[in-house]
Amino acid sequence: MADDISDFSRSMGIATSGLRAQAGRMRVISENVANSESTAQTPGGDPYRRKVPTFTSELDRTLDAKVVGLGRIKPDMSTFRMKYEPGNPSADAAGNVKYPNVNSLVEMTDLKEAQRSYEANLNVISATRRMIQRTLDILKA
Repeated sequence: MADDISDFSRSMGIATSGLRAQAGRMRVISENVANSESTAQTPGGDPYRRKVPTFTSELDRTLDAKVVGLGRIKPDMSTFRMKYEPGNPSADAAGNVKYPNVNSLVEMTDLKEAQRSYEANLNVISATRRMIQRTLDILKA
């Protein structure tokens, strides 16, 4: 019985690590979306560069299980979008303005994937709680 409770606790801890990781992923996506149309502060300078979250698998010694964590957040080194806007204060000598390398469609796809993973981890926690409650109800009877 003690091992069953320990397994339930471990399941909830692992799912919680998934919630934290996906929440961090959503934070990075929101930063990318918020800055998608920003320009450099100096003429010809570089604008916001898209960030890409990574995940790591870590051993949690208290749970004695592998959990997921938000790893390094790396810059996306793809090229910036260019627009010809000679009147823009961020334009270079040729009149071109660099815009962030953020693609809203890619960000929305990543956000949907993060949302689905977050919901899956929530479902694991909900199912585990229901199983614990049902076990306790049986033991009370």
